Amino acid sequence: MRRFALPVLLSCLMALPHAALARDCGGDFNAFVRGLKKEVMARGLSAKQADAFFAGVRQDQRVLKADRAQGVFQKPFIEFANRIISQNRLKVGAAKIKSHARTLDAVERNFGVSRGVIVAFWGLETDFGGFQGDFNTRDALVTLAHDCRRPELFRPQVIAAAELFKRGDFDPQRNKGAWAGEIGQVQMLPEDILRNGTDGDGDGHVDLRGSSADALMSGAKMLRGLGWRAGEPWLQEIVVPERMDWSQTGLETALSTRDWEAMGVRARNGRLAPGLKGSVLLPMGRKGPAFMVYPNFHVLFEWNKSFVYVTSAAYFATRLEGAPPFNPGKPEPGLSGKQMMALQKKLAQRGHDVGKIDGILGEKTRAAVQKEQKRLGLPADAWPTPTLLGRL
Repeated sequence: MRRFALPVLLSCLMALPHAALARDCGGDFNAFVRGLKKEVMARGLSAKQADAFFAGVRQDQRVLKADRAQGVFQKPFIEFANRIISQNRLKVGAAKIKSHARTLDAVERNFGVSRGVIVAFWGLETDFGGFQGDFNTRDALVTLAHDCRRPELFRPQVIAAAELFKRGDFDPQRNKGAWAGEIGQVQMLPEDILRNGTDGDGDGHVDLRGSSADALMSGAKMLRGLGWRAGEPWLQEIVVPERMDWSQTGLETALSTRDWEAMGVRARNGRLAPGLKGSVLLPMGRKGPAFMVYPNFHVLFEWNKSFVYVTSAAYFATRLEGAPPFNPGKPEPGLSGKQMMALQKKLAQRGHDVGKIDGILGEKTRAAVQKEQKRLGLPADAWPTPTLLGRL
């Protein structure tokens, strides 16, 4: 299910000098690999170790195909969430929380990450470790580093994988995972493993593929390092009034929960978190589901850059901790993938930064939609409709 962009983007960019990143991508693949060998040797691998690490490396065309085809993220929130959060996955997730209670107690005690959050990612990334990917990790990383679309993300991961190999924690011939190079039950990149790998089961090794305890503890440590705030919520379903200033909604506006309550926003169950700032999130507009999202929600975008994925994962985490199913409401009809691409082109022509023209309603496109809705006198709820497309 991965990914628009990968975790620890900034650390990836800082891992190598910019000139080196710009210099080495594309061209003859064998020459590219020779350059990688020189680099890992400069980082401390012997010539013998470098030869062993890259022995038999090849470009994997399946990886490039997967990198170009992420159409699942074009689906609207309700359809996407219902697809990935099945009743069976909820049932299994609840059982995992019980059977791994000791580890999850340690997760919350040591890193402050709520058990529902880490178990949600465990479930969505690998179906609780059931399927961790069948791509050769080394080949996937080298393929994507060679591809000049995002070398600054992937070249540092090749170097980190070589370091794991040097430590005896990575088998370049047999290690398999996701197409984008993530490893283990919660799908972590090699740099993340070097930085956050944790021995959760006390056996003296960090095994993210075979040990659920190691995977859960390591993932939680990574989230804490990305800014997770202990004891705070991340997402809460709300009820919004029929009329309000919709341009105040969206991730770009954060107000105190007291201010939101003054506008008529209410928690669907319980009350809004006192003393915190939050944003009103309307994934499918003012007539669809509505959530209050808190600072911890933003941390989840460091795990995955997809708006619909992060929102679904955050909601799944609340369900695992006892929240009821969300109220779907009656959202207005949205746009097809082709219509969304046409909309993005029109928005870009008007000077908005929507990122890649891909038919995906990401946060940049949502922000541009909201600005155009406001300019045209439409309800500025960031949900693109055929009406908006026609007006543009």
